[in-house]
Amino acid sequence: MNLSALTAVTPIDGRYHNATNELSNFFSEFALIKYRVLVEVEYFIALSESGIPQLAHFDGSLNEKLRNIYKNFSLEDAQWIKDTEKVTNHDVKAVEYFLKNEFEKLGLHDSLEFIHFGLTSQDINNTAIPYSWKEAINQSYLPSIEELLNELKSLSTAWTEIPMLARTHGQPASPTRLGKEIYVFIERIEKQLNALQQVPYSAKFGGATGNFNAHYVAYPKNDWVAFGNKFVNESLGLSRSQTTTQIEHYDNFAASCDAFKRINNILIDLCRDIWTYISMDYFKQKITAGQIGSSAMPHKVNPIDFENAEGNLGIANAIFEHLAAKLPISRLQRDLTDSTVLRNIGVPFAHTLIAIKSTLRGLRKLILNESALQKDLENNWAVVAEAIQTILRREGYPKPYEALKDLTRTNTTVTQETIAVFVDGLNVSDEIKAEIKQISPSNYTGVNA
Repeated sequence: MNLSALTAVTPIDGRYHNATNELSNFFSEFALIKYRVLVEVEYFIALSESGIPQLAHFDGSLNEKLRNIYKNFSLEDAQWIKDTEKVTNHDVKAVEYFLKNEFEKLGLHDSLEFIHFGLTSQDINNTAIPYSWKEAINQSYLPSIEELLNELKSLSTAWTEIPMLARTHGQPASPTRLGKEIYVFIERIEKQLNALQQVPYSAKFGGATGNFNAHYVAYPKNDWVAFGNKFVNESLGLSRSQTTTQIEHYDNFAASCDAFKRINNILIDLCRDIWTYISMDYFKQKITAGQIGSSAMPHKVNPIDFENAEGNLGIANAIFEHLAAKLPISRLQRDLTDSTVLRNIGVPFAHTLIAIKSTLRGLRKLILNESALQKDLENNWAVVAEAIQTILRREGYPKPYEALKDLTRTNTTVTQETIAVFVDGLNVSDEIKAEIKQISPSNYTGVNA
């Protein structure tokens, strides 16, 4: 059976293919092979510039043609490598053979053995994968999360002056402003996004066990550590880990996963809050002609975008958690458990992207039901008790907290009239009474931050 949206095993490549297909550029088998080719080509170019006598005849004139090997890398090229892998039973060695074939076409017959010279597979994998991770974050994730942040900022600005009853422990609490409550999430996301961007894209590059053994035995006068640092840090734009085993430590990659988890947790919190506001009728949702909310109840417009986002964020975080916990652990100088795990890094990334797009879609459906917010405030005059007792504290009134507790902590409804009668009975000046009576649930919303 051919793979299609209907036959794909995972919803990433099936149901949600339209939301995630851009990630094929970074996390597919084709992409991994292409990034390996890129690293191998750039390594050869760097090697040709390192002063090795056997490559001294390279003057850079062929560099563009060499780079075109990965710039013009095709599905046919990838298939050639996969077919070769069936024979070699080794994926990186198949890449080496592909490049030797391409170098032959360019007439570089005497330079073939300097492809993959002195390297082990992980020098390629542990640079290709962080390179693809970096590009996926910069080209896919950051634009998506910025689009979500911009939508939240637009809503926050539009709702800056909308008073809203706050709820702590699920109970009515001191009023707030809807725009401010949205901005809480903006600030949280931006701080954690900054933390994510501070994590280095670490790469391992140092030969079979990290000591440049093969390089050093062939050319003992070369400074191979300096070469490796320049190649990884400058040519690839990554951050070379200095003392390694055969593989990258993955500690910074784990930190990146943890940063994604924190942002995703914030998004779960946002989705649950918006879902709750919808259930409280604070928001209506735009109706799309022809769409059905419930197969049984025609009236329903369900908040499915926020539910979809929450579910996908949960799956993403479960996998991010495994990646962060597993990858930094490897027996002695290396075992193979990281290899199969690394092939799945696109999975939590994809579920995160699905969730961001679902959240954005849900936010754009929201219609503010201001009357519901006003009604909720009007039905909860007890929340101004904090304001009254604070003014009475200021004036040195005896036991103001206790007086307000006796008034408001009952099972009877506290209304504007109840408050007015209470204030009239206070032993304070008429000026203070007038000041207190100006307070309402709609204007007791604090400062605009």
